[in-house]
Amino acid sequence: MVTIEISQIDEACAAWQNTLREQRTRFGELKEQLLQIAANQHKPESLREIEHLQNQFYIQLINIHDLKHAIREHAQLIGWERRQHHQITDATLAAHSELHDQVAYLLQTLRQVEEEFIAFASSLQ
Repeated sequence: MVTIEISQIDEACAAWQNTLREQRTRFGELKEQLLQIAANQHKPESLREIEHLQNQFYIQLINIHDLKHAIREHAQLIGWERRQHHQITDATLAAHSELHDQVAYLLQTLRQVEEEFIAFASSLQ
């Protein structure tokens, strides 16, 4: 059986939040770059791709926000369980594992969207 220290879980939550905060900043920058690109585009296929990327940035920024909120709530639950019981429940450990998977999946999605943006921006040069 694998044992996990509460401090490791706290550290993981903090690292996830920092990573998501960095990604939010990065996607804000990409969104601004896309607006600059959009100002000079008039081809229908380029405008469709711009709209698609704008939608993706919007959706992913919401996903980042929602996951950060879920992690914050999870960290609060861990703190409460630690204060009340000096340990965390199996359900909380399972939730932590699920959050780990959600973070990994979102980061993969964010990389794909960023790569799509970079490919589009490169195709215009």
